[in-house]
Amino acid sequence: MSRKTVFSSAQLPSHLDERERFSLWQDIHVAEIWSVEYGISQNLPFEAAIEATAVGPLVLGQMSGTIRHATRKASNIAEDDNDGYLLLINKADTVLAGAQVGREYGIGQGEAVLVTASEALKMGGADRNVWANVVVPRAILSKAFPQIDDKLALKIGADNEALDLLKRYCLLLETGRPLGSPDLIAHATETIVDLIGLVTGAKGQAAELAGLRGLRAARLQAILAKIADNFADPGISAQGVAQELGLSARYIHDLLQETGTSFTERVLELRLQRAHKMLSHRHNDDMRVSDIAMISGFSDVSYFNRCFRRRFGHTPTGAR
Repeated sequence: MSRKTVFSSAQLPSHLDERERFSLWQDIHVAEIWSVEYGISQNLPFEAAIEATAVGPLVLGQMSGTIRHATRKASNIAEDDNDGYLLLINKADTVLAGAQVGREYGIGQGEAVLVTASEALKMGGADRNVWANVVVPRAILSKAFPQIDDKLALKIGADNEALDLLKRYCLLLETGRPLGSPDLIAHATETIVDLIGLVTGAKGQAAELAGLRGLRAARLQAILAKIADNFADPGISAQGVAQELGLSARYIHDLLQETGTSFTERVLELRLQRAHKMLSHRHNDDMRVSDIAMISGFSDVSYFNRCFRRRFGHTPTGAR
């Protein structure tokens, strides 16, 4: 069922001073929504309100007040592992500027931009701002449009017809009677996702033929390089690689899943190949099999022996 919630600074205890109110508001925001470092206006009293209407797995929202800028760093991404997409629409008569994936953007009133929680993000505006947002889980939007990451941080003009239709459709869902039928909620979800594809240019024959390219391809290469450089480290993990690259662990698993080989499978294969190569060279004949296993990243020799035999059809000793 669709439902609306409101989170406002006006609901905070009145006895708190300005700094305490902002600190508490941000702590609640981090706990309930996502991890972001906010900065407030130095010229106006602190004021912030968030309205959110859930439509199935999507959220239609608006944030207003004297929040002046927001920053999401690798540490924030690691803290909550949130990797959804946000279509931000500037409703104020000032410019909302920001940067993500090496691109800078500035959107005026009525304009929009697509960003993601899985990448480092900066955004800022004037002393008082109002922006609407449509939040879509990564699994849903990337499944519909595999190349959607190529559209990040690109300004979408106010004259975009699909954007105008999306605004009106979202307004209808936010102000109309709450949806209760599962079929209607599914239809509304599909419609919004479809419109975001049209708004960003991710939908269309050229976009659909593009497949995995651009930013996603670059991210995949960076992930593979990190694994290739560190597979022998017994402590390597998707979470660790994600933190180094400023991504979410879920995003890494999703990208690798598209290649047909999981994170664990890829690390294991590289370790086995290194061990096989070392065992096959005569200059390593003096090394114990257990030492070669450890150097290759295995901390359990019995597990290494089983994996080696299953992979190559013979024991590690037989490879010498």
